[in-house]
Amino acid sequence: MLNHIIKADSVFLSEGKAILIEEFGKDYGVYFSILSAIARGKTLRSEIEQIVGREIGGYLTKLEKEYEVITKNQPIFEKSSTKNVRYTIEDNFFTFWFRFIYKYNYMLEIENYDSVKTIINRDYETFSGKMLERYFKRVLVESKAYTRIGSWWDRKGENEIDIVAENELNNEAVFIEVKRKEENFDAIALNDKVDVFTRATGKFKDYTVSQKGLSMTDM
Repeated sequence: MLNHIIKADSVFLSEGKAILIEEFGKDYGVYFSILSAIARGKTLRSEIEQIVGREIGGYLTKLEKEYEVITKNQPIFEKSSTKNVRYTIEDNFFTFWFRFIYKYNYMLEIENYDSVKTIINRDYETFSGKMLERYFKRVLVESKAYTRIGSWWDRKGENEIDIVAENELNNEAVFIEVKRKEENFDAIALNDKVDVFTRATGKFKDYTVSQKGLSMTDM
């Protein structure tokens, strides 16, 4: 697949720009810089503004509300609508395109395809880990076994739980850590994060609570 995407006559190399540049108009450069930053893991507004070098509130609003390219995420049970916000690109192709194709376009312009493929292979484990988390969230949504599904992180960014799924109809909740490899799941670390979650939110005190890891072997 990678050899098919990263080659001289590949339609995928220009696909992202072809789809979005007409939508964004003359300001497409700013939008592309924002999306590139988000795709590289800079999900906080302050982080994105530092990279772009300007105030981006209006651009983020348009990307979310008008173009529907990004989504504003907050920890599950966050009370404030404006605090602890992270932004993500929802479309998997755009996430990949801005992370690897747009960012390394200067290499592609001189047809240095092998170097781009080397970079993708180098970073793919981290990149695909986030995609795996999206996959399992979608599986849980489609199962209709839970009434609320989200993620949780504290405001310092020191503790993060990949998936929190609640079924308020039977007072059950499950905390899930997603890892590519099953052996990388750390039950003790997840339990410590759940303790922080409980103290911070006060949720699930009367619930039956479970914890587990999910990996590629569970797909």
